[in-house]
Amino acid sequence: MQRALRLTGIGVSAVAFAIGVAGCSKPASADSSSAAGAASTADSTGSAAPTGNKHLNIGFFGFAKANSFAQAGWAGVQSYAKAHNATATFVDSNFAGPAQANAVQDAVTSKKYDVIIVQANDGQAMVNPVKQAVAAGITVVVEFTPIGGNYASIQPQVPGTINLIDPPVTNGKGLAKMAVGACKSMGLAPGKCSVAYFQGFANYPLDSARTKAAVAGLKAAGMANVWSNQVGGYTADNGRTAMQNLLQAHPGVDVVIGSSQALEGATPLASGKKITFIGNGGSTQAFNYVKKGTWYGVYDVPEKSEGAKAAELGATKARGGSVPAATNTCTALTTFECLGTAKTLKGKTADYSD
Repeated sequence: MQRALRLTGIGVSAVAFAIGVAGCSKPASADSSSAAGAASTADSTGSAAPTGNKHLNIGFFGFAKANSFAQAGWAGVQSYAKAHNATATFVDSNFAGPAQANAVQDAVTSKKYDVIIVQANDGQAMVNPVKQAVAAGITVVVEFTPIGGNYASIQPQVPGTINLIDPPVTNGKGLAKMAVGACKSMGLAPGKCSVAYFQGFANYPLDSARTKAAVAGLKAAGMANVWSNQVGGYTADNGRTAMQNLLQAHPGVDVVIGSSQALEGATPLASGKKITFIGNGGSTQAFNYVKKGTWYGVYDVPEKSEGAKAAELGATKARGGSVPAATNTCTALTTFECLGTAKTLKGKTADYSD
């Protein structure tokens, strides 16, 4: 989830990286209520009220301006900044890990930002630049995906950072869990159900960790077949191509999992077939597919709310308040651990569109 998400073949394939991957959503009111609470009292993640209200400059180092998921996070950052005496800037690395690392190093040198919020294109490549930022006294918020080599934990891998994370391994396990529910919704026991998992990028660290976790979860559940050799990427065109290849090789597939952007391209090819889908990303389009019953569900990270929360945590710390070092996005910002189905999404509205 034009990440999710995640998150390194950052060359030509990275231009396609649209991480709805993990981009998911929740009622639009969530980010505004979170922002309001930050101005006065401690919130549900345990952060304390700011001790001052000095003007802050916030740098949002998002995946790419062209990415809908990053734009949702950016909207949340902007919303919080405007309401809390801060100026926010989107620093665009266009999916490129080295460019993003250089941009953070430039920010350390220029001392332009009091707070930086990082959606890491390459978590390992960002370790040293983020260490430099922390050492320079810049408040660093690690948002959505970890910085470091551990993709299973929300805990800080760079000391001194604030971490608001949906671990890719947790994401993969959640997708596998929803696949079991999808099979049951079709009247199929796992042992009679065949599942295809569309990878984001085959050689991207975040995607590799998520794919491995999802496939392991599907196999542990006893699925009849698990196919994960198709790369769906993060665009409708890539998803359409992956679906064409899948149906030629495995016409008996029952459930298809992939980024919501990819599945938007894949879904029309399943017309008239008994196939359901699980999207990774909670865009307006994805919500609509779930509500119509075309898709079983989506892994729904409320990214606009997460962007606002990241700005809140960073501003609070920069102004002398105390905040938790690690927060699990799906626990703190949803009541359903990001596992969005027709039931759990009832009455909710997506806060971004692909």
